[in-house]
Amino acid sequence: MTRAEIGVFGGSGFYGFLEDTETVEISTPYGAPSAPPVIGEVGGRRVAFIPRHGADHRLPPHRIPYRANLWAMRELGVERIFGPCACGSLQPGVAPGDFVICDQVVDRTRSRPHTFYDEAPVTHISFADPYCEALRGVLIEQGRALGVPIHERGTVVVIEGPRFSTRAESAWFASAGWEVINMTQYPECVLARELEICYATIALITDYDVGAGDVPPVTNEEVIRVFERNNARLRELLFAAIPAVPERRDCACATALEGATF
Repeated sequence: MTRAEIGVFGGSGFYGFLEDTETVEISTPYGAPSAPPVIGEVGGRRVAFIPRHGADHRLPPHRIPYRANLWAMRELGVERIFGPCACGSLQPGVAPGDFVICDQVVDRTRSRPHTFYDEAPVTHISFADPYCEALRGVLIEQGRALGVPIHERGTVVVIEGPRFSTRAESAWFASAGWEVINMTQYPECVLARELEICYATIALITDYDVGAGDVPPVTNEEVIRVFERNNARLRELLFAAIPAVPERRDCACATALEGATF
């Protein structure tokens, strides 16, 4: 099977990531991934890409086969994953068009399978720091070099979807001090940790959520419009970050299962 070392999960409007690709048909114990992975090369690194909503954006956030997607990446040999995603802002200081390199996540989903360990051995991984610090460092460094508007930390609250938040829900999240809101970061990030895969996200801010102030309700059309307008900049950041990923892994992600089983 064709192999890759770095993976990318694409979000809304981000399907033209790689060129000169090879498509790999792959099956997993959890069914088919959102779409067959495509593999290409960026800066001398082999990269696998899966559009998390499917190639034709047919999968709503709560029906994405997250376990199949992560398992497929591992089968291809992937050890690091970037998961860029569209997010709403919960704080006035985080503006549409900004990038947030999140360091924390809050799970407010309720119906998604979110572990590979439904049976013995009972496994409890540490998830205090859900995003890989090494990958976050690469994104921050390359973002600074490119001059993109970047926030080096932030908490993303993940809602079930597919609906957007009520004003009361959004105001609640904003009052907690959380920066951004999204529908796909969980369980993607925790499943990566269970497979000892490094994972980091680039949250591209597409709008102000309704709890961030006196703003009109968000629409899907506006989310896609802003995301597509910034796709070139996101691609530029990823194409700078991927070659800069260290060859050697010395982060905690690589040993996440040590001492986690009973």
